[in-house]
Amino acid sequence: MSPLRLATWNLLHGRSLTHGEVRADDVRAGASRLDADVLALQEVDRLQNRSNGLDLTRLVAETGAAVWSRFVPTLHGVPGAGWTPAADAGEHEPDGPSYGIGLVSRLPVLESHVLRFPPAPMGMPLLVPGQGLMKVDDEPRAALAAVLAGPGGPFTVVATHLSFVPGFNVRQLRRLVRWVQPLPGPRVLLGDLNLPGSLPRLVTGWSQLARVPTYPSWHPRVQFDHVLADGLGQPAVQQVMSLRLPVSDHNALAVTVRLPARPTPQRPVPRA
Repeated sequence: MSPLRLATWNLLHGRSLTHGEVRADDVRAGASRLDADVLALQEVDRLQNRSNGLDLTRLVAETGAAVWSRFVPTLHGVPGAGWTPAADAGEHEPDGPSYGIGLVSRLPVLESHVLRFPPAPMGMPLLVPGQGLMKVDDEPRAALAAVLAGPGGPFTVVATHLSFVPGFNVRQLRRLVRWVQPLPGPRVLLGDLNLPGSLPRLVTGWSQLARVPTYPSWHPRVQFDHVLADGLGQPAVQQVMSLRLPVSDHNALAVTVRLPARPTPQRPVPRA
């Protein structure tokens, strides 16, 4: 079976730290260099003024010749100013400005499911690019699971961006693992978990397919971006890359794997 490149990329809404702007060509260049078969996106803008009205999920999908993509808004309106929590609307994309996560795939998707998390009740001081250390309120979060038609049978990929509030993100991760369990394995989690190092592996009991720093992009010292797997271990890994791309304060993380052949399982639909 041909290897697959699975990746996660926190976009910082497409902003470049070099010139401080959002340019479609920079996003395209990053997506082309990453060249992922399945790509999870975080901090994704859609129709926001700060991102020049771009639909970043669609832009990445078109660049990578994807056959399927989905944007899941976590809030409507402008992040940090006048937003409301997003509600489930299936695969219908909102009309106005929104912000959330995305998943892009070159493999056919058999089904997809969304899990939503409320924001933590407290904020935290964070280092915000261009603004320094400031108190930031948490936002609603989401996970997007897709069952893909893989080369050896169906498997599941989950994209997410968890809370930055310590403890709250651990509870979200545990709930996510329970929620995705009914879906076909192997199961792969891609995302910015806001949890450092080996902590996600210890919380989930899943295999950590990549152990490499991803943040900050100009001098990575901490790993917040992760590729975890249930039913897939280190022997399946062929390559790991932490890539500084033209946009974002995070490196993208890419793992090339070979998936085992598996029969199609019979299972219930996950419940939130």
